[in-house]
Amino acid sequence: MLNIFTLANGRLFQEEIESLEELSRFQPIWVDLESPTIEEKRWVKQYYGLSIPEDAMDEDIEESARFYEEDNGELHIRSDFLIDDEDPRSVRVAFILNQTNESLRSKGVLFSIHDEDIPVFRLLRLRARRAPGLIEDAKDVLLKLFDADAEYSADALEGIYDGLEKASKKVLAGRVSDTLAGEVLGEIARQEDLNGRIRRNVMDTRRALSFMMRSRMLTQEQFEDARQILRDIESLDNHTAFLFDKINFLMDATVGFININQNKIIKIFSVASVALLPPTLVASIYGMNMKFPELEWFGPVFSYPYVVVLMIASAGVPMWYFGRRGWLR
Repeated sequence: MLNIFTLANGRLFQEEIESLEELSRFQPIWVDLESPTIEEKRWVKQYYGLSIPEDAMDEDIEESARFYEEDNGELHIRSDFLIDDEDPRSVRVAFILNQTNESLRSKGVLFSIHDEDIPVFRLLRLRARRAPGLIEDAKDVLLKLFDADAEYSADALEGIYDGLEKASKKVLAGRVSDTLAGEVLGEIARQEDLNGRIRRNVMDTRRALSFMMRSRMLTQEQFEDARQILRDIESLDNHTAFLFDKINFLMDATVGFININQNKIIKIFSVASVALLPPTLVASIYGMNMKFPELEWFGPVFSYPYVVVLMIASAGVPMWYFGRRGWLR
């Protein structure tokens, strides 16, 4: 899908392109390619003179090659954007910013290439349509994308807070069964994974902003905007660190309840084994076919009942003692 964005009266307008001829009707500042086809890449190369690198969307690209500047003035930035849904993940986006290439029909065009729709992009499109003057050139588009990404990460962190609060109420309410503990551990693991992705995402955004600031491509106002975004990211780092500590606490508490439940089971077996030890001893003594005086006294009819009663009595004494000590609760 090929979308172009133009500025009109300070607002950003979107147009979906379906043919090469439609490109000549617009002077965009942002060209967005979502899962581009070979034909759409050919349109971009033919009209704008821009060749999209084959490794633009590679995940295993070297870290040092994610931010660089070409000899013709093209700035290449590879950045990850978070998608927080049922399957949280990061999507790689390749940005190409060109301001000096004379082959471009409109100078100052930002090109973005990605494989799927990204919530941050939708958020920026909505804001730019409603707020006139928010964007003035292609560099503003890139900065606002990173700004929206930081805000989206903050919203995701608030979701983690809510999820962990629900999990903590289940754990700290007491009487945590093994089934409930398993559900809580699963929820905690999901929140920990999302928190780690957010931390990686804001780190990647910080690197991209630092590259833009070092390249001296920003105006003074844009430079201050980038510094403000970096300050917002610094505040997010504190939240992610706190959430990691909270996740570890809930994890330890949940595992502690699981250990308590297991100890209760082990205690039952321990009490049963000790309580059954005296009857076992009595049965072993009177099971050796030896004649004892008491067996002769009771005779062959009452000898076995006598032994059974003796076994029950020998088991009842330790059980009574355990009950007095509170070990059977």
